[in-house]
Order: sequence, then C-alpha cells, then structure tokens
Amino acid sequence: MELRIGCRLPLEEPVPGFTRHRIAGKVVKGQPLGGTDDEWVVIEPVYRAIELAEQLHDDAGDGVLLFGRFAFSVRYRWFRNWVNSQAGQRLGLAPIPAGPVNLRMLRRNSALEMAYRPGGVLATKIHLKHIAVATTEGYASRPGGAQAELLAEVNKYESERNLDLVLAEFRNYQQGILPAGPGARSLTEFFASVDAKLEPAAASAPRTQRSDRDVLNLLTKRAETLHVGPANFCWFTDPSRALCLKLAGTPTADRPLVGMCDSARCPQATHHPCHRPVWVEHAERTKTFLGDLGKTRKTERARLQHDYDRALRVVAEIDAAATDPSDKDSA
Repeated sequence: MELRIGCRLPLEEPVPGFTRHRIAGKVVKGQPLGGTDDEWVVIEPVYRAIELAEQLHDDAGDGVLLFGRFAFSVRYRWFRNWVNSQAGQRLGLAPIPAGPVNLRMLRRNSALEMAYRPGGVLATKIHLKHIAVATTEGYASRPGGAQAELLAEVNKYESERNLDLVLAEFRNYQQGILPAGPGARSLTEFFASVDAKLEPAAASAPRTQRSDRDVLNLLTKRAETLHVGPANFCWFTDPSRALCLKLAGTPTADRPLVGMCDSARCPQATHHPCHRPVWVEHAERTKTFLGDLGKTRKTERARLQHDYDRALRVVAEIDAAATDPSDKDSA
C-alpha cells in the first residue's frame, strides 16, 4: 500500500548472469509518523507486475501511490471471478480454485519458502523487517514447517555421515589399524564381534554377509551413539560413564557435552588417525607457550607441561595403534 509510481530501482548485476531486482518503499509499522524509507530485493515477476501496474494507472505521475489503501479480500474475489469467467477462459487463463486467500497467508508462505534455504531464518528476518529473529522463528518453526524440515534433513545427513565413519573405522580394524584412547578396547571388541558374524564359518545360513549394506546393518546401532568431536570420537553408549556429564553435574542428559570432552580420560572416547594432526598441532602450540613462559610462572608452566605430555602421549598411542602388525613382522 506504500508503493508509489517509480518505486522500481535500476537493475543491478552484482555477478555476471545474475540480475538483482529492487523496489523502494516505506516501512510504517513501528516507525515514526510518515514511515521510514527502505528497499526490498524481489523476484523478477514482482518487478514486472509493478511495471504493468504503473502502465495501467490512471495517474502515472512520479510519487503517486501505486495502489493506495484497498481491501485485499474484495479485490482478490473480483480478480478470481474474472479469471474464472468466460473472459478469462478466452484468454487461456488457468482457473483459480475456491478457498480463502489473504495477505497474511502470503507472508507466512514467503517466510516458510525462504527458511528452507541456507541461512534462511536470518534472510527472512531481514526481508520481512522483523525486529527480533524470535518473530521470524515463530513464522517458520511451526510443526511441519521449514525449521522442522531443515532439522530432519540435517539429522538424515548426520546419520549417513556417522555410518560412513563407522564403516571406515571398521575397515581400518580389518586392516590392523586399531583405535586408541580410553574407549578403544570397547570399540575393538565390538568390531571383533561384527567381524566374526561376517566369517563364512560362523554364518548360521548358507548366505554370507559381505556387502557394505550388510555390514552397515550390523554397524547401525553403534553409529547412532557416535558424536564427532574436533579431536576424538565419542561413543555415547552409557550416560553414567560420560566424563563430561559428570563434570557438568548432568548425569541424566541424553547427549554428551562435546565441548567439555576430556577424551584422554573419558572411557567412551577414542582417537583415530584422522585426529592425529589436531593433537600434533596442539602439542606444537603448547610447546611454544612453554618456551615463552618466564621462570616465575611455575603454576602455569606445570599446567602447560601436563597438557604437552598428554598430547604427546595421545599422538604416540595413535601411532602405535595405527601400525599394522604385519609390517612389524616383516621388518
């Protein structure tokens, strides 16, 4: 209702082949008397529709209200009746089905469509001129909405990634590359039990399980307990044994606190060759800090020395566990 003749801004091409359509208007809600000038980026059909409305306007002078105040429900009903009439059929227009349509529904659907995209919640907040992102989340997070759709998609990809990681570690186990860390023994025993089920002699039926799909079926339950940390894998099989939950005082939580993980002491954490660069970098940085400390800072030196020794120990354990026993025998 605040759009005026000439509100279409010149086209922009920020990157070759991509045209940006903008319109200028005013934000009235929550603004001082007279509103505040603002701009919107719109899709091309909106830009063209405004151009057509300017051409059909009775007084097409710059600054004149393009539509002014109107009752949308009445105009929409007139428009639908005309499209569905013989005049609209002669022009080949597709009939508009019956049912309520209002501007709030349009705003809601626009919010949901934008929220499907990466960074959609923030983009929707900016586009709809919401003051707080909580308002935008109210538009997009209703049951079955974009937020739930995005969360379901994220969980799906996370499950697939966990299965791929567990399968890769199982293949490493079969090649003699074992995990390290406090939880290594439990994970190795699990891999051994799965490997035993794949042996033809241990199969209870003539059919043997050898494809990746069959192996994944055996690994699925353990993959559901996997939480990926920056320097370790957390196998969250028993909350009562999780060191992070004990330190946080939340022993009944259903997820680990990966940011508080002390993987060198937690009985459910394991280290693998993919984590070695992180521990090596940590050891090098800690060594640098140790060299820069003065002689009087004994407490800080003792703490850093402990961290440095722990990092070296973890690296050594990873190297030892990742060494194929057959290489030692051949040497």
